[in-house]
Amino acid sequence: QVQLVEAGGGLVQAGGSLRLSCAASGRTFSSYTMCWFRQAPGKEREFVQAISWTGSTYYADSVKGRFTISRENAKNTVYLQMNSLKPGDTAVYYCAATRVAVATTPTRYDSWGQGTQVTVSS
Repeated sequence: QVQLVEAGGGLVQAGGSLRLSCAASGRTFSSYTMCWFRQAPGKEREFVQAISWTGSTYYADSVKGRFTISRENAKNTVYLQMNSLKPGDTAVYYCAATRVAVATTPTRYDSWGQGTQVTVSS
């Protein structure tokens, strides 16, 4: 497992942008699949975007064309650039890691950050 720490959340108006970051501990970060999930109040945790150790990316339809995941292995960090934010994007955003292939279900990930709140006002 790796330890993950998210940063970059906050309050933004609809149409605005935020960039989340997730810093990981350990020397094997480059071999991990990294993923962003989010959870709104009263809802289940949902998949947002993932990036494999090869750099292949996967995204939920709800964020297509608006969010971009990237990783910088030299800094053990994964990012989520969020543009054209909507009130429906309001949630706690979690970074997660796994040593297996990309998956969209939270149970496939064994390392989680503490989460960072993103609030989009209308």
